[in-house]
Amino acid sequence: MVEINYVANLIISILAMVFGFLWYGPLFGRKWMKLMGLSHKDLGEMKMNMGVTYFTAFITTIVTVSVLSYFVNLAVIDEINGASTFFSGAIVGFIVWLGFIATSTLGQFLWEGKPFSLYLLNNMHNLIFYLVVGGVLAVWV
Repeated sequence: MVEINYVANLIISILAMVFGFLWYGPLFGRKWMKLMGLSHKDLGEMKMNMGVTYFTAFITTIVTVSVLSYFVNLAVIDEINGASTFFSGAIVGFIVWLGFIATSTLGQFLWEGKPFSLYLLNNMHNLIFYLVVGGVLAVWV
């Protein structure tokens, strides 16, 4: 049976939201807006629903962290049940990112006409998220 540390998942989810805010805000916010074809006016309209957006994003982050926690606990790395080091957890995070995230989000580039640089920007965020969260979960949980 896999044990989930809900307090750890909650704290990691909060920190992941902060990381996302920094990534799509001060670090790459302008670049992301340009690649998305958004203006400051569009952003102003988005701010009206920001509470619902952040709440929904937080719930999805908790779900993502919880599922990744489950995978980290199930992983068998170095003949040990569960990934127990930062590196082994990061490996699980990488595998999940590569198998599910990088591949499925490629459709935005292929089918929705989004720029490939937007795919790269979003997936570098996702890659860092999954590597770090997988590693932290392995050590903490």
